Amino acid sequence: MPRAVDVTVTGMVQGVFFRAEAQQEAYRLGVAGWVRNEPDGTVAAHLEGAPGAVEAMVAWCREGPRRARVERVDVRDAEATGAKGFDVE
Repeated sequence: MPRAVDVTVTGMVQGVFFRAEAQQEAYRLGVAGWVRNEPDGTVAAHLEGAPGAVEAMVAWCREGPRRARVERVDVRDAEATGAKGFDVE
């Protein structure tokens, strides 16, 4: 059974290739969904897939790319949408 979560990442997470590297990591892990910058400076993502892969992607979000400074990651259970692929919005 797939797991789905919505994630909000707070810190210095825009302008540091967070979305592009999140997309690469999602492809590597087989996680579907999307990632986007929010007007308040956070990064939002919807992640779905095998429970272990989703947990690994959440763990990656807690670190982010090398230039990011992640301060907080909020994770909320979500409904799976049947997403295919991983989009940068």
